Amino acid sequence: METYKPGEAAIETLYFGRNVSSAIPVAEARGVISAALAEQSLPITELTPNAIKQGVTGVTRADKKQIQHMVKLILGLPEIPSPDHAADALAAAICHANTNQALKDNRI
Repeated sequence: METYKPGEAAIETLYFGRNVSSAIPVAEARGVISAALAEQSLPITELTPNAIKQGVTGVTRADKKQIQHMVKLILGLPEIPSPDHAADALAAAICHANTNQALKDNRI
């Protein structure tokens, strides 16, 4: 946050379909992130997985590979971001940025 000085943040709401074993570590990481953002008084927007999929691919049923591919295309990256969590975070940021711009433009 010191380096890039964001003005706001977006995080994905918790959802555990098949991989329930990752619930506690993900919740802990999310708590640390939320606390760090709150400490900096940054507004946090929570986005559902479907909202992120819709915002990045145009389809709520997009799979992980489709999302990763769109993140690569949208950001003009030479390859898909790695690890998977990086692509997920970038997808949330893309969705949030596009949604905020649409709100500012009175499109939604």
